Amino acid sequence: MWDLGSQGIAGSGMNLDVVDLRNFYAQPLGVITRRLLGRAIRARFEDVTGLSVLGLGYAIPFLGVFREEAERCIAVMPAAQGVVRWPSTGPALAALSDELLLPLPTASMDRVVAVHALEMTSNPAEMLREVWRVLAPGGRLLAVVPNRRGVWARLDTTPFGNGRPFSRGQVVGLLREALFTPVGWSEALYAPPSRWFLRTAVAFERVGSRLSLPFSGVLVVEATKQLYRPVMIRRTRLAPVMEPGLEPALGRVPTS
Repeated sequence: MWDLGSQGIAGSGMNLDVVDLRNFYAQPLGVITRRLLGRAIRARFEDVTGLSVLGLGYAIPFLGVFREEAERCIAVMPAAQGVVRWPSTGPALAALSDELLLPLPTASMDRVVAVHALEMTSNPAEMLREVWRVLAPGGRLLAVVPNRRGVWARLDTTPFGNGRPFSRGQVVGLLREALFTPVGWSEALYAPPSRWFLRTAVAFERVGSRLSLPFSGVLVVEATKQLYRPVMIRRTRLAPVMEPGLEPALGRVPTS
């Protein structure tokens, strides 16, 4: 087992407490996690100038860079998790809500960043449908989920070891069911979640991403909102065409 010292988190299960999440990102392992995962998220959403950005789950460690350039940037945290004030100064931009009933108008957001969200909810398909509702036409979702094949999902000493991990196929299936089309993939957190690897975590990340190693800690998938549900076209079977024929008239006696 990896030696994590005091860097583990207290709870486990489907819903982590917001205090556990905040404490994790304040520790050395959480700081490097924020740095590496933040790079992967920013690489997907390079420019959000003039756009509305929603952080869903516990995404506030990664929203600061978007707040500087977005027209509007807010965070919604699930009711079972709890909420913390964000940002620490200025007007509060974080709210507590049922993740299946977001307090936002339809088609009001341009980008959604979901972190510690899909793996924590008991109904990820319904959550994605609600995200679809609040996204504007052409809007995009960036979902960060634990990789089922990675080490991070096997240890409950980090937030990514709690809840349900996903394979690529499972994420694709969920997104398509909720009318999203995956348009890009990234992976992050290649180094094991141990304090002994903190100094080499950046090197691990560079090598892992370059070689596309399959054992990353998280999957980062970008998806776009479909506007119409695809309809299967059934090939109809045409009835055979009958050629006209002559039929003797009733009551008439054929002449010899």
